[in-house]
Amino acid sequence: MSELRRDPITGRWNIVDTDEPAGPDAFEVESRTPGGGKCPFCLGHEGLTPPEIYVVRPNGGSPNGPGWQVRVVANKFPALRIEGELNRRGLGLFDLCTGVGAHEVIVETPDHQRQMADLSLVELEQVLRAFKTRSLDLRGDKRFKYTLLFKNFGLSAGASLEHAHSQLIALPIVPKRVQEQLNGAWKYFEFRERCAYCDMMAQELQERERIVCENERFLAYCPYVSNFPFEIQILPKEHGADFAQITPEEIRDFTRILKATLLRLRHVLSDPSYNFIIHTTPIEARHHDEYHWHVELIPKLTRIAGFEWGTGFYINPTPPELAATFLRDAKPPCDSTSF
Repeated sequence: MSELRRDPITGRWNIVDTDEPAGPDAFEVESRTPGGGKCPFCLGHEGLTPPEIYVVRPNGGSPNGPGWQVRVVANKFPALRIEGELNRRGLGLFDLCTGVGAHEVIVETPDHQRQMADLSLVELEQVLRAFKTRSLDLRGDKRFKYTLLFKNFGLSAGASLEHAHSQLIALPIVPKRVQEQLNGAWKYFEFRERCAYCDMMAQELQERERIVCENERFLAYCPYVSNFPFEIQILPKEHGADFAQITPEEIRDFTRILKATLLRLRHVLSDPSYNFIIHTTPIEARHHDEYHWHVELIPKLTRIAGFEWGTGFYINPTPPELAATFLRDAKPPCDSTSF
């Protein structure tokens, strides 16, 4: 018989298939074919993008020219625009707000053929430092309430360009899903006077059934209430609500565990498309003790259909205990590059 599992933070229920669980071979992964046309993120094509906002150019060179390793530019087709006043108003029973925000692209490497999992530890650390720097800079704009860092890898995950890149969107409101997490975490904290994420991490470390990998400062595991097969969460072991406050030491361990996790996903699931999301506290959040920043990593192996839309439940064909076993036991080719 399958199991219904309830998330202690959001209160959402999921259905996990424990009778006939699906292993890695049960999923079809989309093939990757080289895209045509001129890629705006490739070296030498800097003139095809808006001017760079942030850049790692270790050997110097002209702005908006070659020689860079990481480059951040405004999205050429932004979901929200940074220009304009934040104008909130009502229209009958509806609420309106001008589409003010920021939408940036973090180009992770000048090499079109390399993806985030291919980057050396040094190169990946540079990308994560760009995440932090841009997050801190955007919060200086008082119009913004939340900054979301995410990556779409592969066509089925929503990537419109195959060149390795992530995105950052600053919003003038706190998204509903974020608010649900905050509310659930606060209710848990109010009742137990402890962080729900810290408690979950302690249980995972004790049971060790769903752990994928870990190091001194971070833990990667398949959540007990996984919405999707082979879903992974990465949490800092030291409690912290705000990703942008990550320390240099934490960035180094975050780099290591992120690379190890991505290599395991690639090896076990034949390089699947995925979504990578950093969940962090709102910019002006008053409560910090109850929330814990974390990464959600979701391979695109199944589709959301009528049942999910109609109920809010997710059907997961692979128990997280089984998924974690495959990922933990994987021995992918590793990059020996170290700091």
